[in-house]
Amino acid sequence: MPFDVRRFDIYRKVPKDLTQPTYTGAFISILCCVFILFLFLSELTGFIATEIVNELYVDDPDKDSGGKIDVSLNVSLPNLHCDLLGLDIQDEMGRHEVGHIDNSMKIPIDNDSGCRFEGVFTINKVPGNFHVSTHGATSQPSNPDMTHIIHKLAFGEKLMVQKVKGAFNALGGADRLSSNPLSSHDYILKIVPTVYEDLSGRQRFSYQYTVASKEYIAYSHTGRIIPAIWFRYDLSPITVKYTERRQPIYRFITTICAIIGGTFTVAGIIDSCIFTASEAWKKIQIGKMS
Repeated sequence: MPFDVRRFDIYRKVPKDLTQPTYTGAFISILCCVFILFLFLSELTGFIATEIVNELYVDDPDKDSGGKIDVSLNVSLPNLHCDLLGLDIQDEMGRHEVGHIDNSMKIPIDNDSGCRFEGVFTINKVPGNFHVSTHGATSQPSNPDMTHIIHKLAFGEKLMVQKVKGAFNALGGADRLSSNPLSSHDYILKIVPTVYEDLSGRQRFSYQYTVASKEYIAYSHTGRIIPAIWFRYDLSPITVKYTERRQPIYRFITTICAIIGGTFTVAGIIDSCIFTASEAWKKIQIGKMS
């Protein structure tokens, strides 16, 4: 007797003359196909889209930076002349720079009565501060007005990723125009290293920060009031990493198979129950008539 490979067929076929189509079955089949199409499109959208996964770890992610962090500062002082304004930088490594001018500019505003300072500079990865003041001016004003608006304060590379909502410019929009003109302003910053890795594996390094602030009147050793805008910073040892990922293809295929198989199975059970109940009801009606 020759070997018949058809014995291994687990999907046995039922002849068409032994099957019976019904209106109910047709209706359930149509609903079943529409439901499968809806779920398939939903899963396809999720497969095409990417997700952002975040994690925390203790490390310095940007070891190639030479221990430096890029800073971008944009602040307007509407009641202080540009000739009096300057940026000072100091930290625990001994850096003490008064009147920093590299990669910065001072733009007169409000008919030359005020000034907008825009600067890009670097700081060391150690606790320190930078401040906007009149300390570097050749002659000190009698009543310097430090009321201001901070348009931007950001660290590191700018991340143009909509799905990442972080405090990369936490002080942006800070308005201190209604403060005491002679008050000094302290902004205490905790800088958090942040890494973003896209699908290609390319990493971008930025920094988020939290901020607390206070106002006070500061006097020099001669008794004069010397207001300033201080940004005192410290670095967090915790790094936040955002990784862009896409659902693997095997998971997508598994989900689609589960949707199709599960939907057809449930629809078949519903159709079978309805058909059995319908046949039983017909037999009851025939019994009553007889």
